Amino acid sequence: MSPLRTRMAARDLTEPHRVSSPLELLFDLTFVAAASQIVGRLAHATEQGHGLEAVGPFLMVFFAIWWAWMNFTWFASAYDTDDVPYRVMTLLQMAGVLVLAAGVPAAFEGDFTVVTIGYLVMRVGLVSLWLRAAVAHPEGRATALRYAIGITFVQVLWVSKLALPGGGPVWLFIACALLDLSVPPIAERTGSTSWHPHHIAERYGLFTIILLGESVLAATNAVQGSVAHGLSVGLVVIAMAGLVILFALWWIYFSEPAGDGLEERREHSFIWGYGHYLIFAALAALGAGLEVAVASAGEGEHHIAAGAQAVVTSVAIPVVVMLVLLWVLHAPLVGRTVVRPGAIGVATLLMVLTVFAAPRVGVAAGLTVIAAVLVLLLVTTLAREGRRSLPVPPP
Repeated sequence: MSPLRTRMAARDLTEPHRVSSPLELLFDLTFVAAASQIVGRLAHATEQGHGLEAVGPFLMVFFAIWWAWMNFTWFASAYDTDDVPYRVMTLLQMAGVLVLAAGVPAAFEGDFTVVTIGYLVMRVGLVSLWLRAAVAHPEGRATALRYAIGITFVQVLWVSKLALPGGGPVWLFIACALLDLSVPPIAERTGSTSWHPHHIAERYGLFTIILLGESVLAATNAVQGSVAHGLSVGLVVIAMAGLVILFALWWIYFSEPAGDGLEERREHSFIWGYGHYLIFAALAALGAGLEVAVASAGEGEHHIAAGAQAVVTSVAIPVVVMLVLLWVLHAPLVGRTVVRPGAIGVATLLMVLTVFAAPRVGVAAGLTVIAAVLVLLLVTTLAREGRRSLPVPPP
């Protein structure tokens, strides 16, 4: 049973066995709905041959989802009291996520009103928590107040943007996003919050699994629709290749543990944390790409306008982005990554060649090659790591 109220003090950053709380896991589930909406919308646009035009709205809406999740995650790592007021403010943020998810279809049409309202609800809950931390934790008061003031100021700009025709130009969205991103570095100049490195690494891993799960869900829904009109060999091949791609990316991501690196090099936390925006966005886009790939094997009313090259590209680009960013973000933390940059370079080259060959070989063959490249990358990595772990015989 949760206590009615406890003093909000900073958590011990050396706390052993710090894991995600049940409330954090419940909080993550609300993002499933929002992620599912943007994956579905990007997939639909790609199927209609308008995938490139949908990239902008996709990245903008995903920014709101990712940034709200990230802010709560890092706050919880430092100040999770798990009492009644804390749970109520978390519930408020969860409600904001659901409102945001409801506004995703309109956002892809250029209307960000509902998304902005949902984002506002989430920010109100977060600002309330920072103000509570400022009152209850004198040592971190200056930092907490900077967070509260900074978030409030930027949120006023987000809401004011709605008064402009069409919500304002894209550059204004980018400017507001950059201001949002600048709040934590500015706030923590007066003192870093006591976020727990292993807790943060676990939270990011869990969000990765959520986004991989979105890919499974998207592909499953597409398979259901295609099976209703007849099962084909191409559909089976695409579904299996997609599953191998997801499993390989999961394996590769969790081969690069970040907890120890964040503990030893806390100064790299902003780059590592912010850089995950592109990794997470790539995983969400991969879900859309796999849904399109499955739909491409359908017949009749499931016929899509996108050609084979566009479909394979929608899968290959997210995979390449994730592989490259995974190395870029982990290399400063661990010095020597498990998956070597040379191997990533070769894998990237092979997938680029696959994209160019897609019009001749087809979607099923293209995805099979991508899956085979990832398997080869895993096999060579495991073999190299296995040789390094073998004991050296005495002279």
